[in-house]
Amino acid sequence: MSRLWDKGEALDARVLRYTAGEDHSLDERLVPYDVRGSIAHATMLHQQGLLADGDFDAICVGLEALAADHAAGEWHIGLEDEDAHTALERRLTERIGAAGKRVHLGRSRNDQLLTALRLYLLDAATGLEHEALAVADALDALAGREAATVLPGYTHMQQAMPSSVPLWAGGFASELRDDAAGIAATRRRLGKSPLGSAAGYGVPGLPIDRESTCRQLGFDSVQEPVTAVQISRGKGEAMLVFELCLLIQDLGRLAADLLLFYTQEFAFVQLPATMTTGSSIMPQKRNPDVLELVRGATATLQGALVEVLALPAKLPSGYQRDLQRMKGPLFRAIDVAAESCLVMTQLIGGLGFRPENIHLDAGIHAASQANRLVLEEGLSFREAYRRVAAGLKEAGKL
Repeated sequence: MSRLWDKGEALDARVLRYTAGEDHSLDERLVPYDVRGSIAHATMLHQQGLLADGDFDAICVGLEALAADHAAGEWHIGLEDEDAHTALERRLTERIGAAGKRVHLGRSRNDQLLTALRLYLLDAATGLEHEALAVADALDALAGREAATVLPGYTHMQQAMPSSVPLWAGGFASELRDDAAGIAATRRRLGKSPLGSAAGYGVPGLPIDRESTCRQLGFDSVQEPVTAVQISRGKGEAMLVFELCLLIQDLGRLAADLLLFYTQEFAFVQLPATMTTGSSIMPQKRNPDVLELVRGATATLQGALVEVLALPAKLPSGYQRDLQRMKGPLFRAIDVAAESCLVMTQLIGGLGFRPENIHLDAGIHAASQANRLVLEEGLSFREAYRRVAAGLKEAGKL
């Protein structure tokens, strides 16, 4: 079959397998965004007098039909297609004829891909922001259900000061909202339109209008100069994955607390039976696998961030094929973060504390006792600290 870059020579099958890699499967999620970008590009070409009325109408109708068919599962990108762009243009030309060959005027696969990718990432970031907020909301609801439940607060894995479920849950909810704000801030880099930069040096000799496509696609601004577009590759992606690392780290610490609280030794919490698994040999087991996998997801996200950061490092300016390998870790980070948020929202919604098993150590009020001596007797804090410590030691509690 013919590819967008085909010059008539046969391509070695091994080269196709190696260079296409997993792109054909990864690009499935980019199809609707590539269609949006292509329709915006065709609209601009038509406005600039570079595309006839009939060809423009056929291209738009054909692309919308292909998007609908893809969403319905009627076609998929094959290895022979290489990527979403070849798959769409080939099918478009088969469907509408020679007009399909006109849609690529004034662009390269480089800016075409990056346009689709940034549109997808903007949607993904919005979804992840909402999913992080949903976990925070679930924690707020848990705090409301357990408003009167006391908890020991721990430092160094020892009971330190009195706490409560609302105070414990509220801390995590606050940080998850901070994570959501960080994800939203990634739009600063992702919201720049690369379309019209072509292979990194613009489109000489054609009166294209980059502002037009920028407005149509809802980007915040046109990325200028055109040479900056390929140099910027990986920065918006890394910014998003970094924020997702922080989100998953917070979820992992929440999971670590709940795993400790779920042990028989603590037995502070009860998990919904529908969200625990079992053992193939021990009939009594209810395993908190969900929480363990959320805790382990931090390593997955950190690995993805290292890949995304390392790929563009030390590359010369202009497009380099190395960047293709960024999709795998990028999409993996997005998927793991989204799934982790969804499963934690559901688990927290069915979580309950067991106050009868929660006991505060007698010394947990020591700091407040020292503060009271300062207020009531005018002692220095250090003197009050030592008096309380001496009393605990005398009582055999220190």
